Amino acid sequence: MTLTPKNTGWIEVICGSMFSGKTEELIRRLKRAEIAQMKTAIFRPAIDDRYEKEHIVSHNQSKLKSYTVEQSKDILDLANGADVVGIDEAQFFDEGIVSICKSLAEKARVVVAGLDKDYKAEPFGNMPKLMCEADYVSKLRAICVVCGDPANFTQRLSKDTKQVVIGETDIYEARCRRCYNPPERS
Repeated sequence: MTLTPKNTGWIEVICGSMFSGKTEELIRRLKRAEIAQMKTAIFRPAIDDRYEKEHIVSHNQSKLKSYTVEQSKDILDLANGADVVGIDEAQFFDEGIVSICKSLAEKARVVVAGLDKDYKAEPFGNMPKLMCEADYVSKLRAICVVCGDPANFTQRLSKDTKQVVIGETDIYEARCRRCYNPPERS
């Protein structure tokens, strides 16, 4: 018995809170594919402007060359012929990302990383749909900055109420269930 399909592709989802190591794990998997002489194509959404435009970059500064795309439909042409397709920050892509991943998975291994919950602890973007479509799901946890327990929540420190606010440790912290403080309902 094999753990991975032989005659088709598949979808892997890496999810969790901020600072849980999602991008680091995505980079690790893609580097292993490159070592195995597989052709890779990596994508990131243009909205995420925290680091370099031509690389996915983890919080610990590991990086891998990538394409920056405005819309999910741009991925199909650029991924043509790739054995392994990586997609970072999938929660920021439009609704088409789900069908794009399904289409790519007909022939390629698709590894998708993203936040499963937003700062309100509600499902984020298309991540729930991607998790349902996935053949494999890895849920990572960070370390709570308050108590040191495993953290599965992203605490926003600013008063901004928009769902998408791009930031780092200046705006967000990883928190456990006990230390997480939900934003006030308006």
